Amino acid sequence: MKNRRFLGALGAIAIVAAACGGGASPKPSLDLPTSIGAGEGELNLIIWAGYAERGEIDAAYDWVTPFETATGCTVNTTDMTDSNNGVSLMQSGDYDGISASGDATTRLIAGGIAAPVNTTLLANFANVFAGLKGLPHNTVDGVAYGVPHGRGPNLLAYNTDVVTEAPTSWGPVWEDGSMYSGKISIYDSAIYIADAALHLMTTTPALGITNPYQLNQAQFDAAVALLEQQRDNGALYWGTYSDQVSSYGAGDVVVGTTWQFQVNLLQAEGAPIEAVLPDEGSTGWSDTWMIAKDSKHPNCMYMWMDHMMSAEANGQATVWFGEAATSSQACAYAETLSAGHCELTHASDEAYYDKIWYWSTPQADCADTDAATTCKDQDAWVAAWTTLRGA
Repeated sequence: MKNRRFLGALGAIAIVAAACGGGASPKPSLDLPTSIGAGEGELNLIIWAGYAERGEIDAAYDWVTPFETATGCTVNTTDMTDSNNGVSLMQSGDYDGISASGDATTRLIAGGIAAPVNTTLLANFANVFAGLKGLPHNTVDGVAYGVPHGRGPNLLAYNTDVVTEAPTSWGPVWEDGSMYSGKISIYDSAIYIADAALHLMTTTPALGITNPYQLNQAQFDAAVALLEQQRDNGALYWGTYSDQVSSYGAGDVVVGTTWQFQVNLLQAEGAPIEAVLPDEGSTGWSDTWMIAKDSKHPNCMYMWMDHMMSAEANGQATVWFGEAATSSQACAYAETLSAGHCELTHASDEAYYDKIWYWSTPQADCADTDAATTCKDQDAWVAAWTTLRGA
């Protein structure tokens, strides 16, 4: 994966170093649990839509009911629209955990909202691919603040009846956007500014962008200007997967940024939709199940984290959402549901994921406490996006 420094804001967190992937026990000063007790009967989660299915849409995909039966923990879920919404919901104190992407995890850790996790209590953690352990967005000084759910890229989707030649770059949503005016589908979140910055890394190297999430004033201004051009080409913004599926299905949009999840749904409906990872790479996600520091049902949450790394649950969940499974065991189960799934999602292909810039939180110190430069922080990104969207 991209070798990024951990965010400077987390340097202020006083923790004791401990190993999270090699079997060493975390040190007592972290106040980690030493065992998992009986379930408390309930579990309240914030999730990306599709991360907690109970067979209501397709009976073959139900990893919630078996968990409830085995643990006695009734699962209640609230869908988040984006990472900003997820962080806000976690701040309420009403939830036990969240399936957080990298642009939320760092804020939850730095804000003292997420708790460190004793991974030695989770039997299925040992099976997780090494490339998904100890990542900068969910680990501090070797201490895990959650466990992996899955990962994937933001892809370029296109209607093959209109875009007859498979794109090899993100050009169709940027400089070539006038060709598809009014029919460009764009993710409605401030984190999408990074997609503009990533494109500029290739097309305008003189800007000196080395990390699409850490932008100085000039780089940020250039990204916003590119986004304004895209907006003026009639971009249509989607906040939920169902909005985008409807737009593509109706022919209202023909090209845009998407997830494999929507592509799978559209193709299942017979829509002429394909998706590619452009040559310049992409933004993407590596999601983490995190437990709230003040969880009211911590035992149920620990059980859920372990469950979501099991072959059956992770295999189902990652096939359902169209993302990469987290272990070879989960891949084997996934193959029984969808042949070729782990090859399609490059589950164990670290070279592929080296092209993906996982969502990360913009920081004023450019995620480098030693740097003299200043970058635009999360608040600036949200303000710029709000202005861009006219909201």
